[in-house]
Amino acid sequence: MKFYSLGAAEEVTGSKHVLEIEGRSYLIDCGAFQGSRAEADRKNRNLGIEPDRIESAILTHGHLDHCGLLPLLTKNGYRGNIYATPASRDIASLIMMDSANIQARDAAYLRSQAQKKGEKFNWKPLYTEKDAIQATSQMLGVSYNRPVYIGDGVNLEFFDAGHILGSAMAFITVKKNGKETRILCTGDLGRRGKPIIRDPDIPPAPDYLVLESTYGDRRHDDKDNAVKKLAAVAARMVEQRGKILIPSFAIERTQELVYYFHLLVDDGIIPEVPIYVDSPMATNATTIFQVHPECYDDEIHDAFIRHHKNPFGFNSLNFTTSVDESKALNNRGGPLIIISADGMCEAGRIQHHLIHNIGDSRTTILIVGYMAENTLGRRIRDRVEEVKIHGQWLKRRAAVEELNAFSAHADYTEALDWLKAVDCSRLKRIFLVHGEPRAQGAFKKYLGEHGFPQTEIVRYGKTYDLE
Repeated sequence: MKFYSLGAAEEVTGSKHVLEIEGRSYLIDCGAFQGSRAEADRKNRNLGIEPDRIESAILTHGHLDHCGLLPLLTKNGYRGNIYATPASRDIASLIMMDSANIQARDAAYLRSQAQKKGEKFNWKPLYTEKDAIQATSQMLGVSYNRPVYIGDGVNLEFFDAGHILGSAMAFITVKKNGKETRILCTGDLGRRGKPIIRDPDIPPAPDYLVLESTYGDRRHDDKDNAVKKLAAVAARMVEQRGKILIPSFAIERTQELVYYFHLLVDDGIIPEVPIYVDSPMATNATTIFQVHPECYDDEIHDAFIRHHKNPFGFNSLNFTTSVDESKALNNRGGPLIIISADGMCEAGRIQHHLIHNIGDSRTTILIVGYMAENTLGRRIRDRVEEVKIHGQWLKRRAAVEELNAFSAHADYTEALDWLKAVDCSRLKRIFLVHGEPRAQGAFKKYLGEHGFPQTEIVRYGKTYDLE
């Protein structure tokens, strides 16, 4: 039995891991790499594994960096099942279709630019909407705590990862020749006490743990302090009649931010200010939230089921439905809050809002999630003085604020607390994935100092034997 990684090894995006059992491969996530366009295109075109070698595929959750290459996998000939929770299936379908649409628009734009310059145009999208639909058709919904056989002697059970709606840890049990081996893959590990979704589950004792390490060297802000800071940023916006731009992933973060703004208004901390969710995908994602109450924590479940209240929306909340409505926001004065995808500012409507507002000192760009290396969002987070968007160099006069408390990833102390709650009596090794090298080095050292010396940083392409 072997384990190796084809993505998110010593990097944060593009999760793609393989468990090999008696010559058959089990693919855990098939995500898109996000970074500079040239590097992302090169990495994403190489799956690294022949589809006919894959017995089954497993999806831990619906973020692009975990599901974004599933359409390419099925396009290249994979015809087996893709196991996911029902909510992850719905979210991944939305994400994959959106990715196909973005690629089609990019191809049309680049083709027109090449034609203007009299140049040849050879770039093609990784996949189309048809390919995304095919991938969705191969997804099999499996609820939490419902074990299923995914291969000869191979059992899969999902446990709630507490990261986004439907996110799951994949607990894989292999029974061969009278021996049982348990492998736990966390996917992206969430945090306790988050609104809307439940806390991460505590699964049974594993022999091997594949653990994400995104925040291996960083601690999140205290939630109460973050809400106070959010209120202060909103108050400054009201006073200056400015705007808050929030680059946000359409799934979970958008709904959580709306929830917190809702609380601030209800408590009289800030006045009602128009809030626009400018992302068709976020609008659809909110609908998905409403049809998956099995994923809610008790507070949200109680609000929906017993009191029929909608914690994802209130009177000042608006959803844009067209490009024209999105463009009109840039002609509106403040105070105004715009939540728009993409979360790392690499695509989507957020780029157009940045073009129109990044040079205005009354604007605040609010960073509420992880920004990978070599992304526009990372450069903004690092407060560079000038950025390039759609070929234009723009001076940044907007303020930049960061609120780590809204991250959906466990930080290194939260990950250790979760790990200590797991029965580790059988644990032989911890494999760290999904983290930048510095964060992983710090996390490995931290785990070693707290009773887990058997921790290894996974290298791309290196094969690890499992006893």
